[in-house]
Amino acid sequence: MTNSLIAVVLAGGKGTRLYQLTKRVAKPAVEFAAKYRLIDFSLSNCVNSGINTIGVLTQYESTFLNSYIGNGEKWGLNGLHSLMTAIAPKQTDEGASWYKGTADAIAQNIEWIDSMYPENVLILSGDHIYKTTFNDMFWRHTTNDADVTISVIEVDPKEAPRFGIMVADDDDHITEFQEKPKNPKSNLASMGIYMFKWKTLRKLLLEDMKDENSSHDFGNDIIPKMLERNMKVFCYRYNGYWRDVGTIPSLHAANMDIIDGKFNLNSIRDDDRIYTQDTYSLPHYVGKRGTSITSSIANQGAVILGKVNYCVISSDVMIDYDTVCDHCVIMSNVHIGKNSKVRNAIIAPGVWIGDNVSINQDGDEIILVASNMESQVQ
Repeated sequence: MTNSLIAVVLAGGKGTRLYQLTKRVAKPAVEFAAKYRLIDFSLSNCVNSGINTIGVLTQYESTFLNSYIGNGEKWGLNGLHSLMTAIAPKQTDEGASWYKGTADAIAQNIEWIDSMYPENVLILSGDHIYKTTFNDMFWRHTTNDADVTISVIEVDPKEAPRFGIMVADDDDHITEFQEKPKNPKSNLASMGIYMFKWKTLRKLLLEDMKDENSSHDFGNDIIPKMLERNMKVFCYRYNGYWRDVGTIPSLHAANMDIIDGKFNLNSIRDDDRIYTQDTYSLPHYVGKRGTSITSSIANQGAVILGKVNYCVISSDVMIDYDTVCDHCVIMSNVHIGKNSKVRNAIIAPGVWIGDNVSINQDGDEIILVASNMESQVQ
């Protein structure tokens, strides 16, 4: 698409509802599906769409994320005619200023976007799980001569009050926006994916920066203002898999969806591959004595000597003899000792669980285990 469309990924999220998983890393850097990190999906979707200029706006706990993004080599964007760069909030004569909202994050980087000379800008969140290309959305955006096109997904009407809801006519022209309404008028939920004409957005951002009453947010401020002025605001209806994994239960559920086949990660076609970092670990190993694996996925470096059922097992995990793990998401470098039982849990990276430990055997709620647990005598 060259620079007729560039992408800006909002990746500064703190992710407080993920508790210890985001204590030292930004939410987009959280591990997912045994080998990926959340941000891999947005970046890979851009690459698979032919978008070769991407700015990643980092903020909270940005050190690891900046290092992970690097020069974009993982996603094939370190070439002569491509660019991926991590951009942190800048310190100015007025002092350091963290991004106040989604719109403010873009506004603070107007100069960088201008230097790319884009006609259109795609704005994405760096912590959503989905697999797509943006080519059809871009075609509709340009065909409609839209000032903005917003990707939407149909949700259960009972869940609609949790989202920003779009009301659209038969031509997908958005006529009304409701932010987390008690009485939603539709079930078209915003996915937080915006495709703007850059000249239009630039003017709106400069105006918004001067508004002391603004929360500097796309959903709360920019989109409602565009509707008030009868600008060309359209929706793009997405019908694939999409999740905002903002809580421990939703993160666990998204991992389970891969096992259930609700979200297909098995395709290796070049147009929908999800790219990530290779850990260069040894192949995973499954023992002989008393070992079984059912409805699970395991990444390289995992050593499985016990029984696992409905588990997502990341790289360099050790599950020792006579241990049973059921409906668990086990992140990288976890050790689980002999004769332990773990159920309905997410185990944070690097956690050590000793021998004879019992975790959540009678609980239906998903729990997070983020600290070491010593051996127990049963």
